[in-house]
Amino acid sequence: MRADASRNLSGVLRTGARLLAEDPTATIATIAAQAGVDRRTVYRRFETREALLTAVFQAKLDSAQRVLDDARLVEAPVPVALHRYVEGIIPVSREWPLDTRRMMQNDPVANARREEQSQRLDRFVQRASDEGLLRADLPGGWARSMLDHLVDIAAHTLPGIEAPSAADFVVDALLNGIGLR
Repeated sequence: MRADASRNLSGVLRTGARLLAEDPTATIATIAAQAGVDRRTVYRRFETREALLTAVFQAKLDSAQRVLDDARLVEAPVPVALHRYVEGIIPVSREWPLDTRRMMQNDPVANARREEQSQRLDRFVQRASDEGLLRADLPGGWARSMLDHLVDIAAHTLPGIEAPSAADFVVDALLNGIGLR
């Protein structure tokens, strides 16, 4: 792929992610205009809006996969792996703001991949609990849900905070709480 075509594709995917997160009914014409390309350029690559949506989801899944791999969730000490994961996933969430749960009805293959990634994170959170870093008496899924919500807050509610600092806040809140000690 030529360099300009690659830049155009990247711009269309990122713009599509942002616009479709804001408005799930955004058209290819709107996405193309915001990305600074002709809509025919988008249609040459993606026959339908759903095909573009699938490509956006795949790009987000690719980015999340790299973060999960780089965090070394199995090998690294839990606090280190947790910080690596959070520091890496915040920019992914900011860059690809579409909720991947939308894939469940649109793309069963991508949804299976999303589910595999989710299970990896579930196993990591269980490891953190088994190693005594998280309370074992919490209802099932509570710690994972808290992690997801803290990451979401750091990524979207506090976008001015850089990922490393935001990860510090998320990890500290998850492992130590927010109350006075």
